[in-house]
Amino acid sequence: MSIILGGAYTYLVKNSSAFTTALGQHLLLVIIPLGVSLLLALPLGWWSSRSSIAANIFLNGFNSLRVIPSIAVLFLAIPYLGLNFSAAAIALTLLTIPPILINTNVGFRAINPQIKEAAIGMGMTPTQVLWRVEVPLALPVIIAGIKTATVEVISSATLAAFIGAGGLGRFIVLGFALYDNSILLVGAIPVACLALIAEVGLGFLQNKLEVPAQKKT
Repeated sequence: MSIILGGAYTYLVKNSSAFTTALGQHLLLVIIPLGVSLLLALPLGWWSSRSSIAANIFLNGFNSLRVIPSIAVLFLAIPYLGLNFSAAAIALTLLTIPPILINTNVGFRAINPQIKEAAIGMGMTPTQVLWRVEVPLALPVIIAGIKTATVEVISSATLAAFIGAGGLGRFIVLGFALYDNSILLVGAIPVACLALIAEVGLGFLQNKLEVPAQKKT
């Protein structure tokens, strides 16, 4: 194992420029889909918590995407978008929306109606109830969905290399092609570290938000 790790380090040093480029591409393949997913899934999740019709349409529609393997979604995008970064970003966005959408819906639906009634009784407007009461209470559940989506998109972004979109997956693909575990680890280890950082960081944030939320109940 030490020989393989040593080989990975040597390859990384010799190809540091290519690694930096791949890392930047990978981060963009995470940040862009995640950002678009937040813009879409948060309001749709809130709307779904208010409307059973919206819930049936959006939850069932986007949830059906979760049964499709990530690589299949990427390849389905090729005929329409080609072999490029945009195809990978759009496919990854479709994979990232469901956990955020579902958790946003669950977070708002789980709020005790009596809490909202009490806030209205204190003279709060519907907008104030939403931002001062509902959002803080739903936020821990929403963050849990964002955590799941972030970890999923970090790992799924490695598949973008199969359609020529770059990212750290290029080293994994190259390692498999050359039967060289050292090259494979140059891509696999950073991806694992990014996923671990996201899991721990967002998990910590979720735990910190749960305490104030519990106090409000």
